[in-house]
Amino acid sequence: MLELINLSAIPVFLLVFIRIAAFFVTLPLFSYTTIPTPFKIGFSFFLALIMYYTVDASGVPVDYNYVLLLAKEAIVGLLIGLLAYIILSAVQIAGGFIDFQMGFAIANVIDPQTGAQSPLIGQYFYIIALLFLLSVNGHHLLIDGIFYSYQLISVEGFIDFQNENIAEFIIQSFNQMFLIAFQMAIPIVGCLFLVDVALGIIARTVPQLNVFVVGLPLKIFVSFAAILVFMSLYIVLVENLFEAMFTAMRDLMRLFGGA
Repeated sequence: MLELINLSAIPVFLLVFIRIAAFFVTLPLFSYTTIPTPFKIGFSFFLALIMYYTVDASGVPVDYNYVLLLAKEAIVGLLIGLLAYIILSAVQIAGGFIDFQMGFAIANVIDPQTGAQSPLIGQYFYIIALLFLLSVNGHHLLIDGIFYSYQLISVEGFIDFQNENIAEFIIQSFNQMFLIAFQMAIPIVGCLFLVDVALGIIARTVPQLNVFVVGLPLKIFVSFAAILVFMSLYIVLVENLFEAMFTAMRDLMRLFGGA
């Protein structure tokens, strides 16, 4: 039985497996606690088994540098998946902006996928974004991303973390994430700002009316109406968000590969 197993292939297979497993630890949709851990490990194992035959790793050193290569593969998988998660979290940040204006900021819910607290509207937008991602086979593109990462980041090579372009690119990705979140939230937040202005005028002209009692239900009603009207715009912005996420993952891989 041992003769049928190529023992020299185990170090290379471990490198491939570590990157894929680390990628699924932070990747949106695949990293959620609702997915059983044995399923994640098994899926990473069989995916690494398939990708192993497409990886050119003839120059992998089996010495003290091998431990550094394992650490490098884990860092690559974690950072690529984390970047995708950070950009996709723009949906929840936009929902947080909207909840703050609606008065729902105090009513957070527990996200069963991540176990963290999430704003109500942000969680609603996030579920729609994930369903849209699945409907356009975006999860296939995420797996394609880790597959083609071996063309940009070699298994036997190291990453120059002293490259200032990597830090600058991550900062730009953060800026882009907040910009997309602002674009998602500005239609509803703008409508609520006009409601606040109208309530302020009413409070000055009709002092007998208690605007604090009328204001909160009115803002909630206007928010839901605005969300219904701007839902088509939201789908377009989510599409742009996915495009930005895939582009950022590709550019980060190129920076890691020294391109």
